[in-house]
Amino acid sequence: MTTEFATRYGFDRADVGLANWRQAPFSHWAFQNVAEVVPTAWRAAAVMKHEEPGADPAILTQSFTVQGQRASLADHLAASATDLFTIMRGGEFLADWSAPYADPARPHLVFSITKSLTALVAGALEAQGLLSPEDPVTRFVPEAAQSAFGNATLRHLLDMTVQLQFDEAYLDPDSPFARYRRAMLWNPGNDGENLRQFLCTIPGQDCAHGGSFRYRSPVSDMLGVVVERAGGARLADLLDRLIWQKIGAQGPLGLTVDAIGTPRAAGGGLLAARDLARVGEMMRQGGMAPGGRVLPEAWVRDTVENGDRGDWERGDFPELLPGGAYRNQWYRAASGWFGAIGIHGQWLAVDPASETVLVKFSSQAEPVDDDQDQRNIALFEAIFQHFS
Repeated sequence: MTTEFATRYGFDRADVGLANWRQAPFSHWAFQNVAEVVPTAWRAAAVMKHEEPGADPAILTQSFTVQGQRASLADHLAASATDLFTIMRGGEFLADWSAPYADPARPHLVFSITKSLTALVAGALEAQGLLSPEDPVTRFVPEAAQSAFGNATLRHLLDMTVQLQFDEAYLDPDSPFARYRRAMLWNPGNDGENLRQFLCTIPGQDCAHGGSFRYRSPVSDMLGVVVERAGGARLADLLDRLIWQKIGAQGPLGLTVDAIGTPRAAGGGLLAARDLARVGEMMRQGGMAPGGRVLPEAWVRDTVENGDRGDWERGDFPELLPGGAYRNQWYRAASGWFGAIGIHGQWLAVDPASETVLVKFSSQAEPVDDDQDQRNIALFEAIFQHFS
Protein backbone atom coordinates (compact mmCIF):
# COMPACT_ATOMS: atom_id res chain seq x y z
CA MET A 1 0.00 0.00 0.00
CA THR A 2 2.05 2.93 -1.27
CA THR A 3 -0.58 5.25 -2.68
CA GLU A 4 -1.77 8.41 -0.97
CA PHE A 5 -5.17 6.74 -0.62
CA ALA A 6 -3.72 3.74 1.20
CA THR A 7 -1.59 5.94 3.42
CA ARG A 8 -4.67 7.88 4.54
CA TYR A 9 -7.08 5.00 5.03
CA GLY A 10 -4.93 1.94 5.61
CA PHE A 11 -6.33 -0.02 2.65
CA ASP A 12 -6.52 0.29 -1.13
CA ARG A 13 -9.50 1.63 -3.07
CA ALA A 14 -9.68 -1.70 -4.88
CA ASP A 15 -10.43 -3.38 -1.55
CA VAL A 16 -13.83 -1.64 -1.28
CA GLY A 17 -16.87 -2.99 -3.09
CA LEU A 18 -20.60 -3.48 -2.88
CA ALA A 19 -20.20 -6.44 -0.53
CA ASN A 20 -18.22 -4.63 2.19
CA TRP A 21 -18.62 -0.86 1.88
CA ARG A 22 -20.63 -0.55 5.11
CA GLN A 23 -18.06 -2.52 7.12
CA ALA A 24 -15.17 -0.98 9.10
CA PRO A 25 -12.55 0.09 8.17
CA PHE A 26 -13.83 0.46 4.59
CA SER A 27 -16.73 2.59 5.81
CA HIS A 28 -14.25 5.31 6.87
CA TRP A 29 -13.88 6.08 3.18
CA ALA A 30 -17.14 4.74 1.77
CA PHE A 31 -19.49 6.80 3.94
CA GLN A 32 -18.10 9.94 2.27
CA ASN A 33 -17.81 8.43 -1.20
CA VAL A 34 -21.01 6.43 -1.59
CA ALA A 35 -21.54 7.59 -5.16
CA GLU A 36 -18.53 5.52 -6.23
CA VAL A 37 -20.38 2.42 -4.99
CA VAL A 38 -24.13 3.06 -5.40
CA PRO A 39 -25.96 5.09 -8.12
CA THR A 40 -26.64 8.59 -6.78
CA ALA A 41 -28.75 11.58 -7.82
CA TRP A 42 -27.29 15.01 -6.97
CA ARG A 43 -28.55 18.55 -6.54
CA ALA A 44 -27.04 21.12 -8.88
CA ALA A 45 -24.47 22.45 -6.40
CA ALA A 46 -21.95 19.63 -6.10
CA VAL A 47 -18.98 21.52 -4.62
CA MET A 48 -18.70 22.71 -1.03
CA LYS A 49 -18.35 26.46 -0.71
CA HIS A 50 -15.65 27.79 1.61
CA GLU A 51 -16.88 28.60 5.10
CA GLU A 52 -15.11 30.39 7.93
CA PRO A 53 -14.05 28.42 11.03
CA GLY A 54 -16.40 28.28 13.99
CA ALA A 55 -16.47 31.15 16.44
CA ASP A 56 -15.47 29.15 19.53
CA PRO A 57 -13.24 26.16 18.67
CA ALA A 58 -12.05 26.10 22.29
CA ILE A 59 -15.24 24.21 23.16
CA LEU A 60 -13.53 21.14 21.70
CA THR A 61 -11.03 21.19 24.60
CA GLN A 62 -13.78 21.66 27.19
CA SER A 63 -14.13 18.67 29.52
CA PHE A 64 -17.44 16.85 29.82
CA THR A 65 -18.40 13.99 32.10
CA VAL A 66 -20.22 11.23 30.23
CA GLN A 67 -21.35 8.16 32.18
CA GLY A 68 -18.68 8.80 34.77
CA GLN A 69 -15.86 9.39 32.30
CA ARG A 70 -14.42 12.90 32.14
CA ALA A 71 -12.59 13.90 28.99
CA SER A 72 -12.40 16.71 26.48
CA LEU A 73 -15.13 16.90 23.88
CA ALA A 74 -12.57 16.05 21.18
CA ASP A 75 -11.49 12.94 23.06
CA HIS A 76 -15.11 11.83 23.51
CA LEU A 77 -15.60 12.22 19.77
CA ALA A 78 -12.44 10.35 18.84
CA ALA A 79 -13.43 7.48 21.13
CA SER A 80 -16.85 7.03 19.48
CA ALA A 81 -15.90 6.49 15.82
CA THR A 82 -16.88 10.07 14.97
CA ASP A 83 -16.04 11.23 11.45
CA LEU A 84 -17.37 14.81 11.59
CA PHE A 85 -18.95 16.92 14.35
CA THR A 86 -20.47 20.40 14.24
CA ILE A 87 -21.83 22.68 16.97
CA MET A 88 -24.19 25.53 16.20
CA ARG A 89 -25.63 27.87 18.84
CA GLY A 90 -28.01 30.77 18.38
CA GLY A 91 -27.64 30.41 14.62
CA GLU A 92 -23.83 30.71 14.72
CA PHE A 93 -21.33 27.95 14.06
CA LEU A 94 -19.13 27.49 17.11
CA ALA A 95 -16.85 24.59 16.23
CA ASP A 96 -16.18 21.74 13.83
CA TRP A 97 -14.21 18.56 14.46
CA SER A 98 -13.08 15.92 11.97
CA ALA A 99 -11.26 12.60 12.20
CA PRO A 100 -7.88 12.42 10.43
CA TYR A 101 -9.37 10.38 7.58
CA ALA A 102 -12.55 12.48 7.17
CA ASP A 103 -13.03 15.45 4.84
CA PRO A 104 -15.48 18.19 5.92
CA ALA A 105 -15.77 19.26 2.28
CA ARG A 106 -17.26 15.93 1.23
CA PRO A 107 -20.87 14.86 1.85
CA HIS A 108 -21.39 12.05 4.34
CA LEU A 109 -23.98 9.28 4.21
CA VAL A 110 -26.57 10.03 6.90
CA PHE A 111 -28.55 6.78 6.68
CA SER A 112 -31.95 7.15 8.40
CA ILE A 113 -31.62 10.88 8.95
CA THR A 114 -32.78 10.84 5.33
CA LYS A 115 -36.19 9.77 6.65
CA SER A 116 -36.51 13.05 8.54
CA LEU A 117 -35.46 15.06 5.48
CA THR A 118 -38.02 13.28 3.31
CA ALA A 119 -40.69 14.20 5.85
CA LEU A 120 -39.72 17.88 5.50
CA VAL A 121 -40.55 17.65 1.81
CA ALA A 122 -43.90 16.08 2.71
CA GLY A 123 -44.55 19.01 5.04
CA ALA A 124 -43.72 21.52 2.32
CA LEU A 125 -45.99 19.75 -0.17
CA GLU A 126 -48.79 19.66 2.40
CA ALA A 127 -48.46 23.44 2.73
CA GLN A 128 -48.96 23.68 -1.04
CA GLY A 129 -52.10 21.54 -0.85
CA LEU A 130 -50.52 18.71 -2.85
CA LEU A 131 -51.01 16.06 -0.19
CA SER A 132 -52.61 15.53 3.21
CA PRO A 133 -51.62 13.22 6.09
CA GLU A 134 -55.09 11.71 5.83
CA ASP A 135 -54.64 10.73 2.19
CA PRO A 136 -54.50 7.00 1.49
CA VAL A 137 -51.15 5.84 0.16
CA THR A 138 -52.97 4.42 -2.87
CA ARG A 139 -53.99 7.91 -3.96
CA PHE A 140 -50.39 8.28 -5.14
CA VAL A 141 -49.21 4.66 -5.43
CA PRO A 142 -52.19 2.61 -6.66
CA GLU A 143 -49.93 -0.34 -7.45
CA ALA A 144 -49.40 -0.78 -3.67
CA ALA A 145 -53.06 -1.78 -3.17
CA GLN A 146 -52.31 -5.46 -2.51
CA SER A 147 -49.43 -4.77 -0.10
CA ALA A 148 -49.36 -3.70 3.54
CA PHE A 149 -49.63 -0.12 2.30
CA GLY A 150 -52.95 -0.76 0.55
CA ASN A 151 -55.03 0.43 3.51
CA ALA A 152 -52.47 2.80 5.08
CA THR A 153 -52.58 6.59 5.15
CA LEU A 154 -49.75 9.08 4.89
CA ARG A 155 -50.12 9.67 8.63
CA HIS A 156 -49.27 6.01 9.19
CA LEU A 157 -46.18 6.51 7.03
CA LEU A 158 -45.13 9.73 8.71
CA ASP A 159 -45.45 8.36 12.24
CA MET A 160 -44.08 4.90 11.39
CA THR A 161 -47.18 3.04 12.55
CA VAL A 162 -47.68 0.85 9.46
CA GLN A 163 -47.93 -2.77 10.54
CA LEU A 164 -45.63 -4.63 8.12
CA GLN A 165 -44.51 -8.24 8.06
CA PHE A 166 -40.89 -7.14 7.86
CA ASP A 167 -37.96 -6.84 10.26
CA GLU A 168 -34.92 -4.54 10.27
CA ALA A 169 -32.47 -7.45 10.19
CA TYR A 170 -29.41 -5.45 9.15
CA LEU A 171 -26.92 -8.31 9.45
CA ASP A 172 -28.98 -11.30 8.24
CA PRO A 173 -27.90 -12.13 4.66
CA ASP A 174 -30.89 -14.43 4.11
CA SER A 175 -33.66 -12.12 5.36
CA PRO A 176 -36.17 -10.00 3.45
CA PHE A 177 -34.02 -7.06 4.56
CA ALA A 178 -31.16 -8.42 2.47
CA ARG A 179 -33.50 -8.71 -0.52
CA TYR A 180 -34.57 -5.12 0.18
CA ARG A 181 -30.95 -3.99 0.05
CA ARG A 182 -30.39 -5.84 -3.20
CA ALA A 183 -33.40 -4.08 -4.72
CA MET A 184 -31.99 -0.67 -3.74
CA LEU A 185 -28.55 -1.65 -5.16
CA TRP A 186 -26.86 -1.46 -1.76
CA ASN A 187 -25.91 -5.17 -1.84
CA PRO A 188 -24.63 -7.38 -4.64
CA GLY A 189 -26.87 -9.95 -6.28
CA ASN A 190 -29.73 -7.85 -7.64
CA ASP A 191 -31.96 -10.07 -9.78
CA GLY A 192 -33.77 -7.28 -11.61
CA GLU A 193 -36.20 -6.29 -8.84
CA ASN A 194 -36.33 -2.55 -8.18
CA LEU A 195 -37.12 -0.84 -4.90
CA ARG A 196 -40.68 0.17 -5.73
CA GLN A 197 -41.50 -3.36 -6.86
CA PHE A 198 -40.15 -4.72 -3.60
CA LEU A 199 -42.20 -2.27 -1.52
CA CYS A 200 -45.39 -3.38 -3.25
CA THR A 201 -44.79 -7.02 -2.23
CA ILE A 202 -44.52 -6.51 1.55
CA PRO A 203 -47.52 -8.07 3.32
CA GLY A 204 -49.27 -6.54 6.31
CA GLN A 205 -49.86 -7.88 9.81
CA ASP A 206 -53.19 -9.29 10.95
CA CYS A 207 -53.98 -6.04 12.76
CA ALA A 208 -54.90 -2.48 11.95
CA HIS A 209 -52.30 0.17 11.30
CA GLY A 210 -51.55 2.52 14.17
CA GLY A 211 -51.31 1.88 17.88
CA SER A 212 -47.55 1.36 18.14
CA PHE A 213 -44.31 2.69 16.69
CA ARG A 214 -42.84 0.05 14.37
CA TYR A 215 -39.53 1.13 12.93
CA ARG A 216 -39.46 -0.26 9.39
CA SER A 217 -37.37 1.52 6.76
CA PRO A 218 -39.54 0.51 3.75
CA VAL A 219 -42.24 2.78 5.22
CA SER A 220 -40.01 5.80 4.58
CA ASP A 221 -39.09 4.59 1.11
CA MET A 222 -42.80 4.42 0.31
CA LEU A 223 -43.09 7.98 1.62
CA GLY A 224 -40.35 8.91 -0.85
CA VAL A 225 -42.37 7.45 -3.74
CA VAL A 226 -45.44 9.38 -2.54
CA VAL A 227 -43.70 12.76 -2.31
CA GLU A 228 -42.12 12.35 -5.74
CA ARG A 229 -45.52 11.72 -7.29
CA ALA A 230 -47.24 14.44 -5.28
CA GLY A 231 -44.49 16.95 -6.04
CA GLY A 232 -44.04 15.97 -9.67
CA ALA A 233 -40.24 15.85 -9.39
CA ARG A 234 -37.42 13.67 -8.14
CA LEU A 235 -36.84 13.68 -4.39
CA ALA A 236 -33.31 15.09 -4.68
CA ASP A 237 -34.67 18.01 -6.71
CA LEU A 238 -37.56 18.56 -4.28
CA LEU A 239 -35.15 18.59 -1.34
CA ASP A 240 -32.99 21.10 -3.18
CA ARG A 241 -35.81 23.43 -4.22
CA LEU A 242 -38.01 23.26 -1.13
CA ILE A 243 -35.39 22.94 1.63
CA TRP A 244 -31.73 23.29 0.64
CA GLN A 245 -31.95 26.53 -1.32
CA LYS A 246 -33.95 28.17 1.45
CA ILE A 247 -31.73 27.21 4.39
CA GLY A 248 -28.63 28.61 2.72
CA ALA A 249 -26.98 25.22 2.22
CA GLN A 250 -23.37 25.48 1.06
CA GLY A 251 -22.52 21.94 0.08
CA PRO A 252 -23.55 19.00 -2.07
CA LEU A 253 -26.74 17.03 -1.58
CA GLY A 254 -27.02 13.52 -2.96
CA LEU A 255 -29.48 10.66 -2.70
CA THR A 256 -28.81 7.06 -3.69
CA VAL A 257 -31.25 5.57 -6.17
CA ASP A 258 -32.11 2.15 -7.57
CA ALA A 259 -31.86 0.94 -11.15
CA ILE A 260 -34.89 2.99 -12.29
CA GLY A 261 -34.15 6.07 -10.14
CA THR A 262 -36.38 5.27 -7.15
CA PRO A 263 -34.91 7.27 -4.25
CA ARG A 264 -33.60 5.62 -1.11
CA ALA A 265 -35.72 7.98 1.00
CA ALA A 266 -35.15 5.87 4.11
CA GLY A 267 -31.39 6.10 4.19
CA GLY A 268 -29.57 7.28 1.08
CA GLY A 269 -28.93 10.96 1.86
CA LEU A 270 -25.44 12.40 1.34
CA LEU A 271 -24.77 15.84 2.77
CA ALA A 272 -22.41 18.09 4.67
CA ALA A 273 -22.46 18.33 8.46
CA ARG A 274 -22.98 22.08 8.46
CA ASP A 275 -25.91 21.84 6.07
CA LEU A 276 -27.62 19.32 8.35
CA ALA A 277 -27.02 21.75 11.21
CA ARG A 278 -28.79 24.40 9.13
CA VAL A 279 -31.75 22.04 8.81
CA GLY A 280 -31.81 21.69 12.61
CA GLU A 281 -31.61 25.44 13.07
CA MET A 282 -34.51 25.94 10.65
CA MET A 283 -36.57 23.53 12.73
CA ARG A 284 -35.52 25.30 15.94
CA GLN A 285 -36.69 28.57 14.39
CA GLY A 286 -40.15 27.18 13.69
CA GLY A 287 -39.63 26.69 9.96
CA MET A 288 -37.80 29.95 9.22
CA ALA A 289 -34.39 30.23 7.53
CA PRO A 290 -32.25 32.90 5.84
CA GLY A 291 -34.12 32.27 2.59
CA GLY A 292 -37.49 32.87 4.22
CA ARG A 293 -40.17 30.50 5.45
CA VAL A 294 -39.40 26.90 4.64
CA LEU A 295 -42.21 25.10 6.49
CA PRO A 296 -45.39 26.24 8.23
CA GLU A 297 -44.82 26.97 11.90
CA ALA A 298 -47.78 24.76 12.80
CA TRP A 299 -46.23 21.81 10.96
CA VAL A 300 -42.90 22.26 12.75
CA ARG A 301 -44.59 22.64 16.12
CA ASP A 302 -46.62 19.51 15.51
CA THR A 303 -43.42 17.64 14.60
CA VAL A 304 -41.29 18.69 17.57
CA GLU A 305 -44.00 18.85 20.25
CA ASN A 306 -46.48 16.10 19.39
CA GLY A 307 -46.38 12.39 18.73
CA ASP A 308 -48.19 9.71 20.71
CA ARG A 309 -46.11 8.76 23.75
CA GLY A 310 -48.17 5.59 24.12
CA ASP A 311 -47.34 4.54 20.56
CA TRP A 312 -43.65 5.13 21.37
CA GLU A 313 -43.82 3.22 24.64
CA ARG A 314 -45.48 0.26 22.89
CA GLY A 315 -43.00 0.47 20.04
CA ASP A 316 -39.74 -1.16 19.05
CA PHE A 317 -37.17 0.63 21.21
CA PRO A 318 -38.70 2.88 23.91
CA GLU A 319 -35.50 2.48 25.94
CA LEU A 320 -33.65 4.67 23.43
CA LEU A 321 -35.53 7.77 24.60
CA PRO A 322 -37.63 6.94 27.69
CA GLY A 323 -40.76 9.06 27.70
CA GLY A 324 -40.03 10.16 24.13
CA ALA A 325 -42.14 10.31 20.99
CA TYR A 326 -41.92 10.06 17.21
CA ARG A 327 -43.75 12.39 14.85
CA ASN A 328 -43.33 13.07 11.15
CA GLN A 329 -40.19 10.90 11.05
CA TRP A 330 -38.51 12.96 13.81
CA TYR A 331 -37.62 11.88 17.36
CA ARG A 332 -38.37 13.84 20.54
CA ALA A 333 -36.77 13.30 23.95
CA ALA A 334 -38.68 13.74 27.19
CA SER A 335 -36.29 16.53 28.21
CA GLY A 336 -37.33 18.65 25.23
CA TRP A 337 -34.62 18.22 22.62
CA PHE A 338 -35.53 16.67 19.27
CA GLY A 339 -33.73 15.36 16.24
CA ALA A 340 -32.96 12.70 13.68
CA ILE A 341 -30.94 9.48 13.96
CA GLY A 342 -29.23 7.10 11.53
CA ILE A 343 -27.46 3.78 11.97
CA HIS A 344 -23.68 3.58 12.31
CA GLY A 345 -23.80 6.68 14.53
CA GLN A 346 -25.47 9.53 12.60
CA TRP A 347 -27.16 12.19 14.77
CA LEU A 348 -28.85 15.56 14.54
CA ALA A 349 -29.82 16.86 18.00
CA VAL A 350 -31.62 20.19 18.50
CA ASP A 351 -32.16 21.70 21.94
CA PRO A 352 -34.49 24.72 21.93
CA ALA A 353 -33.76 25.53 25.59
CA SER A 354 -30.04 26.14 25.02
CA GLU A 355 -30.46 27.22 21.36
CA THR A 356 -27.98 24.50 20.38
CA VAL A 357 -27.76 22.26 17.32
CA LEU A 358 -25.36 19.30 17.20
CA VAL A 359 -24.45 17.12 14.23
CA LYS A 360 -22.43 13.92 14.61
CA PHE A 361 -21.46 11.81 11.59
CA SER A 362 -19.77 8.51 12.38
CA SER A 363 -18.58 5.20 11.01
CA GLN A 364 -19.40 2.95 13.94
CA ALA A 365 -18.55 -0.66 13.15
CA GLU A 366 -22.00 -2.00 14.10
CA PRO A 367 -25.21 -0.64 12.56
CA VAL A 368 -26.84 -0.47 15.99
CA ASP A 369 -24.90 -0.07 19.24
CA ASP A 370 -27.29 0.54 22.13
CA ASP A 371 -24.54 1.34 24.64
CA GLN A 372 -22.92 3.85 22.30
CA ASP A 373 -26.30 5.42 21.59
CA GLN A 374 -26.71 6.11 25.30
CA ARG A 375 -23.18 7.53 25.53
CA ASN A 376 -23.93 9.81 22.59
CA ILE A 377 -27.16 11.01 24.17
CA ALA A 378 -25.39 11.61 27.49
CA LEU A 379 -22.72 13.67 25.70
CA PHE A 380 -25.30 15.72 23.83
CA GLU A 381 -27.23 16.45 27.00
CA ALA A 382 -24.01 17.46 28.78
CA ILE A 383 -23.30 19.93 25.97
CA PHE A 384 -26.85 21.28 26.15
CA GLN A 385 -26.46 21.71 29.91
CA HIS A 386 -23.15 23.50 29.40
CA PHE A 387 -24.85 26.09 27.20
CA SER A 388 -27.97 26.47 29.33
